[in-house]
Amino acid sequence: METLTQIIDHIGASNVAQLCGITSRAVYKWRASNTLPRTDYTGETQYAEKLANALNNKITADDIKRLANPANP
Repeated sequence: METLTQIIDHIGASNVAQLCGITSRAVYKWRASNTLPRTDYTGETQYAEKLANALNNKITADDIKRLANPANP
């Protein structure tokens, strides 16, 4: 998996929403922008860790953050 969109598609948007305690609409915003929210980079949330756990750590939370970084085009 090379993008946040692929990760969300693999896990399922509704499953991601449930895992992260957010709405499906928020997940679709992540998917559309292919980025995680700023709060994941400032340590306020741990969405990347939750996604990594859902993938049985086949990809690390740090790798997910790199893939989903808004600074990376």
